[in-house]
Amino acid sequence: MRLRNVKNANEILENSKYFIKDYKNNKGKYIYGDIFSKSQPIHLEIGMGKGDFIIDMASKHPDINFIGVEKYESVACRAIEKLDKLDLSNVKVMCLDAECLNDVFDSEIDVIYLNFSDPWPKKRHAKRRLTSEIFLNVYDKIFRNDCVIIQKTDNVNLYVSSIISLMNHGYEIVDYNTDLANSGYENSLTEYESKFISQGIKINYLKAVKK
Repeated sequence: MRLRNVKNANEILENSKYFIKDYKNNKGKYIYGDIFSKSQPIHLEIGMGKGDFIIDMASKHPDINFIGVEKYESVACRAIEKLDKLDLSNVKVMCLDAECLNDVFDSEIDVIYLNFSDPWPKKRHAKRRLTSEIFLNVYDKIFRNDCVIIQKTDNVNLYVSSIISLMNHGYEIVDYNTDLANSGYENSLTEYESKFISQGIKINYLKAVKK
């Protein structure tokens, strides 16, 4: 991703009702606190980008609360700018690295979405993939009940390595598809996904569950 710096990104974020600034102080309160207007299941997107996916999901599923995590403020503020034009009570955004999720959530998440994550193709960087054992151990501590991970990627190598890593960690691949755009599945698109589909690039999908 080519990151363009937004000079007033921090101001855009902090002035929005959709942005969670003091995320660590709310640990354990996301389901039962005042973060959302309703107490209902929480779905987390790690690496939300400019927000197309999570905004569409929140619009379609008012019975679910959504939290988008993005590492870069300049990217997150683009999602916030879209959200500020809407009126959704079931979506929030925070800026942090996925490695810090244990500092934010305490057995509160029902589903994690990993959409077009950095594939980190070099073998020496494999531990940085969001489906590596390091991150799967982090996710174990933030899931509320069953562990449910849904992944979409255009990168076949990441897709295969994710399946292996997930199964080695005790997950069952309960659903998968290697051409999501032509599968007939209900699907909210990310900004990357729309671009890939227009170029004829196939999208790989999986749903993994660990009881």
